[in-house]
Amino acid sequence: MTLAPKPTTTPAAPTVGVRPAVGVPARPQPRAEAGERRTLVVGRGISLQGTVADAERLVVEGTVESQMIQASELFVAQSGVFKGEMQVEDAEIAGLFDGTITARNSLVIRASGKVNGIARCRKLSVEEGGQVSGKMEMLTDAQANAPVAPRPVAPPVAVPAPAEA
Repeated sequence: MTLAPKPTTTPAAPTVGVRPAVGVPARPQPRAEAGERRTLVVGRGISLQGTVADAERLVVEGTVESQMIQASELFVAQSGVFKGEMQVEDAEIAGLFDGTITARNSLVIRASGKVNGIARCRKLSVEEGGQVSGKMEMLTDAQANAPVAPRPVAPPVAVPAPAEA
């Protein structure tokens, strides 16, 4: 008796990039593939303080505190918290943003999202349940297209160790 070989399935190739946060639907990438973009993911339970340089896309599932970050895209997941100042092309807030955000294109606040502070954008979308507390400014096309000069970051201050007696 001859047995025909069993058909085998090839496992799908692993995807490179950022996986969507739990409870957040995947969305199409408007520009280059996620794997081709410089993406920083601050995972759930992780805290980051300081400056982020050269990240095109920032995904916050944990906590980020920063004086100033510039990127193309910001996504704050439902579990995420961002405190500080952010300048981006597009932002999507499903968690908490506390500070100043300038989205030169669009700002989307999901139903679970909350923005406290100052929000500037050209296009605004707020789902039912989303919250904005503070100051809201709508940018004109000229303001949105103006180049933004980064604010200087003060160097860290050294604190001398206590002298031993």
